[in-house]
Amino acid sequence: MAVALAVTHGGGQYNGRMTWFVVLSCMMAAMGGVIFGYDIGISGGVTSMEPFLKKFFPEVYRKMKVDTKISNYCKFDSQLLTSFTSSLYIAGLVATFFASSVTKVFGRKPSILTGGAAFLAGSALGGAAFNVYMLIFGRILLGIGVGFANQSVPLYLSEMAPPRYRGAINNGFQFSIGIGALVANLINFGTEKIEGGWGWRISLAMAGVPASILTLGALFLPETPSSLIQSSSDHDKAKQLLQRVRGTTDVEAELEDLIKASSISKTIKHPFKKIIQRKYRPQLVMAIAIPFFQQVTGINVIAFYATLLFRTIGIGESASLLSSVVTGVIGAGSTFISMLIVDNFGRRALFMVGGIQMLISQILIGGIMATQLGDHGTVSQGYAYLIIILICIYVAGFGWSWGPLGWLVPSEIYQLEIRSAGQSITVAVSFIFTFIVAQTFLSMLCHLKAGIFFFFGGWVIVMTAFVYYLLPETKNVPIEQMENVWKEHWFWAGIVGEEDEKIKIQGV
Repeated sequence: MAVALAVTHGGGQYNGRMTWFVVLSCMMAAMGGVIFGYDIGISGGVTSMEPFLKKFFPEVYRKMKVDTKISNYCKFDSQLLTSFTSSLYIAGLVATFFASSVTKVFGRKPSILTGGAAFLAGSALGGAAFNVYMLIFGRILLGIGVGFANQSVPLYLSEMAPPRYRGAINNGFQFSIGIGALVANLINFGTEKIEGGWGWRISLAMAGVPASILTLGALFLPETPSSLIQSSSDHDKAKQLLQRVRGTTDVEAELEDLIKASSISKTIKHPFKKIIQRKYRPQLVMAIAIPFFQQVTGINVIAFYATLLFRTIGIGESASLLSSVVTGVIGAGSTFISMLIVDNFGRRALFMVGGIQMLISQILIGGIMATQLGDHGTVSQGYAYLIIILICIYVAGFGWSWGPLGWLVPSEIYQLEIRSAGQSITVAVSFIFTFIVAQTFLSMLCHLKAGIFFFFGGWVIVMTAFVYYLLPETKNVPIEQMENVWKEHWFWAGIVGEEDEKIKIQGV
């Protein structure tokens, strides 16, 4: 029997409560976030390790150690080096569209299992790499794993969670990403000190640990009630699972909505054509805009290249890795805070506060680097520490706003008939712009120098205004009733409302 963690909630919500069954299932599924975060942290760390650079990217190593004429901002400008990081995201982009079909037809569980297995293979190949091609092929396998996991895990979490706690449960995905990145930073800090220069192999191969947990755990995960109803006509089985998930026998209201949503979903043969219809215009805009904005916050500049950035301002190799550990702790901690407060304060409030916090810190970082760091030499120790503090403030702002909410909001706004397609678009857009940012950042840093922070700060202004004017509040709204928030919004009501009127007229 499921153990209750919270009292049954009312207020027009479904019957049910948070149960250990939900918590344990979601903890296992969220390991998909850990593998993503681990990869982000590891790739940023090993690219600052001198033995790794010397073996795979000797030109970058030479510029860093020997070339005294090159600008501080251009020492790490290498398309091959950025290809090591960004190749994962091209693979993930392609994989997520295959994952969409697997998730829709076979369920969320097979997608999670596929993602874990591919990531496990990629980690083994990366740890054993003896040339850059083997290294990048391993990254491609990692990308396939991340593509499947990022497509299916947020959906799994949103569908399993009770509406009242959906924000906290789904934010667990970003929290898992933060934990993965933190663990990676700690491992990098330790392996950098290994004599013989092969510590990077341990860093890359250790990605197999969370991948193994995810792969094995996925074998024991239950499907979500939504997926069971969507893939079979055995409603009794779905009802039994729903009763177990919600910790109550009174699940008729939720089951009825799930069956209704599934009936509509089964009439849709081409969900990607369906989602471009006018009635789904708000969801399509959010599916594209939110992951785009999440990437142009500049967070992946910090996530991928924090250690290189720290080295740019004159901090040593070991200290740079330690600084990344500190930012990792801040990121994970702030995301945990978001988990605790998102269902009380709502999505919009956290978006606004985080946006303002990120903007101020980016302006200050850019200003300090513009005035204190020239093309040669370093900043003073005091300013270096100040930059690290400001980066921590920036990471905290992202950690309780665009980090978790960038995954939460898209995963909860889609009707069942477009849910898999919508999530695939979200993940695809995320991968496209993660790839673009990862591939171009070092070149942009070389050309824009400190102005790179003003560039990303400008986008933070745009995205904060976007949320203020165009994103309705979605806290505590059951997924099956989410379409109503658009009909009540000052802007979107005019779009989806007109479509409803057309349908009524045609029906008459």
